[in-house]
Amino acid sequence: MDIDLRDIAYVPTTGARQIHETPLVVATQASLDGYGCLVDDPKTFPIEIVRWAAQGWRPVDANSGDQGGVVEGLLEYWWKGGALYARNNAVGDSYVVGWSNWPEVVASESSSRARERALIWHANYHPDGGQLFYPLHGQSFVVPLALPGDDVTPDKFITFWCGGDRGLYIHPNVWHEAVVPLDDQAEFLDRQGRVHARISVDFVKEFGCYLATPLRRP
Repeated sequence: MDIDLRDIAYVPTTGARQIHETPLVVATQASLDGYGCLVDDPKTFPIEIVRWAAQGWRPVDANSGDQGGVVEGLLEYWWKGGALYARNNAVGDSYVVGWSNWPEVVASESSSRARERALIWHANYHPDGGQLFYPLHGQSFVVPLALPGDDVTPDKFITFWCGGDRGLYIHPNVWHEAVVPLDDQAEFLDRQGRVHARISVDFVKEFGCYLATPLRRP
């Protein structure tokens, strides 16, 4: 797979020389409590849609503000030269998710070395709905998550390892970055709220570090 860098939806922030490595746990229904859950059947699993927030004391009318529905599509990931790229066909965006080494080093390397961690520059949450990632080829993956709250910091993130036999559903308002496959390439079914509002944190700008996600099984 390849990508035109002009199609990248958000220009990544680089330049940090510090990392914050997250704890790594196995994703189970118990460990995901508050974050989301594991999913067996992506077609029948309900995606939460959040009613549009009222602007003042007058409430949003019943049967309005939550009618955007759900969108789904193929979510593609691939590692290339130490950089992880993603294309979300459900919403028409492409991303640079992170790197296996300092991005300046990755750019100058002729070949990629073994990947021990992913250095993530950004995370976000969706206030309008939940999101489901379902691996189409049974491949394991990891994803850093943090509980809701705009005062998020790198130390609040936990990386969850998923074995690839089930999907991962994330509740609205839960901080996440796109999932990180352990293989060179991976494809997922993505189902999420159609509005797709994003609230973001830039780890490099705000905290002077990358969020480091271990690329292994706990």
